[in-house]
Amino acid sequence: MSETIHKFGRNAVALPYSLDARLADWESLRREMVRGVAPAFTRDEWAYMVAFLDPLHLRETFTRTFGPEADAGIQSLWRPRGGIAIWLPNNVSLLGPLVLILASFTGQPIRVKTGSRSDELCGSFVEYCLAKRPPNGLKEYLASQITIQAFDRNDSRNAEMAAYASVRIAFGSDQAVAAVHAMSHPVESVGISFGNKRSEAWVRSKSLDDAQVDILLKVFAIYGQAGCTSPRRVILLDGSRNQALELRERMLQRWPLAIKRKPAMHVASSNIMSAQWNSALGWDCKRVSENSAVIGVGSLERGEMNGIMALPITWASIPEAIEQLPGNIQTVGHLADDPEDLLAALVSARVKRFVPLSQMHHFGPVWDGINFWANLFEEVQVVL
Repeated sequence: MSETIHKFGRNAVALPYSLDARLADWESLRREMVRGVAPAFTRDEWAYMVAFLDPLHLRETFTRTFGPEADAGIQSLWRPRGGIAIWLPNNVSLLGPLVLILASFTGQPIRVKTGSRSDELCGSFVEYCLAKRPPNGLKEYLASQITIQAFDRNDSRNAEMAAYASVRIAFGSDQAVAAVHAMSHPVESVGISFGNKRSEAWVRSKSLDDAQVDILLKVFAIYGQAGCTSPRRVILLDGSRNQALELRERMLQRWPLAIKRKPAMHVASSNIMSAQWNSALGWDCKRVSENSAVIGVGSLERGEMNGIMALPITWASIPEAIEQLPGNIQTVGHLADDPEDLLAALVSARVKRFVPLSQMHHFGPVWDGINFWANLFEEVQVVL
């Protein structure tokens, strides 16, 4: 397909398709998606996918990166770099289809290595799309330009992907990401790294009504401590131990109302051991209904709570919270009456994302402080 030029402010973006037509293709598929949940997805995951494919949301990927659509004088031409290789992690299965959708707007071939020990939603989503017969342009692209495979870190196909790609996007542990970029790759290729990160929630107790407590529980429960965007701890800003204990009691009461699914037997057993272990370390621990999780209360200096479904609640002043941020902090999910009060304090913090509690898991073109999606294109300076 011949290149089409789309103007955003003083940026011209060359695409091998019509952007309006491609957005219409995804919207047509989205209308099919609202009729039922694909078998591989939970209802919450599918609802998020439907919201993610809103054409206004997808178009914002372009306008946020290149500026508002306008017929202005051009100073830069942006063109896709070429083929894209994506290494997905084991712990956040929904990440696959989300990053695939954004990368697909380059119109370039994409190879995906899925997590070898994760639920494979990326391939399941593409299979769903093709089964639903999307419009011809989108169907042809998904069928001919997308390759999704699962294999381990020692497989020779890793090297093949690295050697092929103009852009390498690697998610996973710091060691796994470094291994991807250490493989032989084209000299002018671009490597984008998303290594080991962690997140936490900052709240003020007076802001926590039942609906907000439910949001906190849902944000944690979807991945536990395994997800980089999951809160590894809750910090009550300018709070106290008594307020932390009160919040924990409300969370214990609200869990069976907010989280409808039952834990797997091995998860419940692990949580019993986790409660015992963390109690021995000085945390005031209680298990939620059916041993679905462990919620502990302790001072900020107590450190970590161990366990995939273990959530500590602590308290601190804003300077203390910033001082105790981990070196690999990614997201702070906030719930405060006036979060703008925290902006000045965040200048000196290492936080990459500062978002409402409900948006901690939201994925977009800017991630870990990097507009990774813009790096799928190269900029050509233009003087006309």
